[in-house]
Amino acid sequence: MEALLMALSFEQMFNQMKIVHCMCPKCNDIMRVSDLRLSSSAKTEKTWRDMFDVEIKNLINKKVEFEEKKKQMQEEARERGRKQVPKIVNKILKKNFAKLGYSPYDIKSILHPIDFVTFDGMKKDQIEKVVLLSDKTANPHLQGIHDMIAEAVKNKLYDWQILRLSNDGGVKYES
Repeated sequence: MEALLMALSFEQMFNQMKIVHCMCPKCNDIMRVSDLRLSSSAKTEKTWRDMFDVEIKNLINKKVEFEEKKKQMQEEARERGRKQVPKIVNKILKKNFAKLGYSPYDIKSILHPIDFVTFDGMKKDQIEKVVLLSDKTANPHLQGIHDMIAEAVKNKLYDWQILRLSNDGGVKYES
């Protein structure tokens, strides 16, 4: 049989091992030879594959360490950014707006036709009011738009609508 196995290709040999059965001496289970996971306690000389497996394991460990370090660095960067928000917003805001006392985290820039919208109390999870902020302008066209916006708010001519955008670019309005 040994000579026959040598003459067979690896695939043929593997397929032959599927039909040969054996019994485990410890648990008495019957199994195919092709399903066995053979190992030996005898010391063997290391091969290129052993070195390759060690390198792969090291790379996986380094990747895990890198991902942990990356998460930590991202969180530290986010925290630094959060701490800089008040300074940046106060620097951007005109002195008139800074005196109003809104939290810099509650202010969102729109820039046109008004400068900012403030969700007063949003940082504290309790929005008390929404304020539109815009500086007086010398531009008569823009001043006209500001006046129309102020009039619309005064007369409660505003609405809340939800717009859903799908991944394929579709638009759906909700009531």
